[in-house]
Amino acid sequence: MSVAVRFAPSPTGLLHVGNVRLALVNWLFARKAGGNFLLRLDDTDEERSKPEYAEGIERDLTWLGLTWDRFARESDRYGRYDEVAAALKASGRLYPCYETPEELNLKRASLVSQGRPPIYDRAALRLGDADRARLEAEGRKPHWRFKLEHTPVEWTDLVRGPVHFEGSALSDPVLIREDGRPLYTLTSVVDDADLAITHVIRGEDHVANTAVQIQIFEAVGGAVPVFAHLPLLTDATGQGLSKRLGSLSVASLREEEGIEPMALASLLAKLGTSDAIEPRLTLDELVAEFDIAKVSRATPKFDPEELLRLNARILHLLPFERVAGELAALGLDDADAAFWEAVRPNLSRVAEARDWWAVTHAPVAPAADDPAFLAEAAALLPEEPWDLSTWGTWTGAVKAKTGRKGKDLFLPLRRALTGRDHGPELKNLLPLIGRTRAQKRLAGETA
Repeated sequence: MSVAVRFAPSPTGLLHVGNVRLALVNWLFARKAGGNFLLRLDDTDEERSKPEYAEGIERDLTWLGLTWDRFARESDRYGRYDEVAAALKASGRLYPCYETPEELNLKRASLVSQGRPPIYDRAALRLGDADRARLEAEGRKPHWRFKLEHTPVEWTDLVRGPVHFEGSALSDPVLIREDGRPLYTLTSVVDDADLAITHVIRGEDHVANTAVQIQIFEAVGGAVPVFAHLPLLTDATGQGLSKRLGSLSVASLREEEGIEPMALASLLAKLGTSDAIEPRLTLDELVAEFDIAKVSRATPKFDPEELLRLNARILHLLPFERVAGELAALGLDDADAAFWEAVRPNLSRVAEARDWWAVTHAPVAPAADDPAFLAEAAALLPEEPWDLSTWGTWTGAVKAKTGRKGKDLFLPLRRALTGRDHGPELKNLLPLIGRTRAQKRLAGETA
């Protein structure tokens, strides 16, 4: 059977780096195996699910290059969930419960105070027809629980290895709410079974869910997928990530921090693995290197500073064709390969190219703090056309005429030509500045 995986986010907030790491690992796993990748929106939480979040999920994945082969939306499948629920009720695996949230909380608190696990006591199974009729006459509507078999549940996890749960240590999960809407524990299984998902790769916070869902797979007659549970990312301080942490949302990293998609992908693909984190320019490179067996059970930390350093390293490698659109979006429509190659070694974000565009194409107030020396240097400027050899030819002549060398030679020229003490190599900038502008700046004029 062909490998089929899914990324199933809830459109209830912005995707953060932890969510996207799971999407990326699923996508890499599928592409390495020649399988397919399903994007499924788990949107049955109608109060919190928003169209703008659904659109944001698709925008974020597209920006990263994580194209999907299939698409599904849970809210389109209510009829199917009703069918499955009806079958489970008929078989006795789904039973009605009438406790209020307050009553359930009291039961849990009582068990915890006794040092016992808060497992549902199955009191609803002891109700007779008359009891249920009386409760419904009082206006109570049932929620529906799945009756677990009290037998061992075992699977071999691709990350955690052999996993074992005792069925008797698990609480019968609620699958249908009082208002009739199905919950994730049911809908996820039905979707995975119907859509022939072969591998479920998700966070380790779902391990207990998996023990329950394996029994639901068996009850609905679906093939049980292979599971892999990845340790959850934390931030640099060890705190968990959240959709509400906008600073680590993919949208924020893209739009406010100016992070390149391959910088984020290069980092997230390697966090928590035995591989070194190195800049990669294409997803194909990450696919070739991917092996889920390299994922460690240790908790990986996401450090924004590490991402920024990786972003700079990637920019230093990117050809002009890969950034031309970004430069145009910054208003640098006339930027060309020569400009990009001149400035990219000094960038950590593409947006910083605007500063160097201003240096090479807009008026600059020079730091002409050694006018006599600069006048001598100006007199030795070669005629155009200029190329990458012009800087060496010119400074060689200035050195021979003035006897200056090293910092005493180069720093006054840099400050006069760019108004800065540091920056890209002047052999690359000088042809972009041009002779007329250079001559005026050396004379102390804003040009």
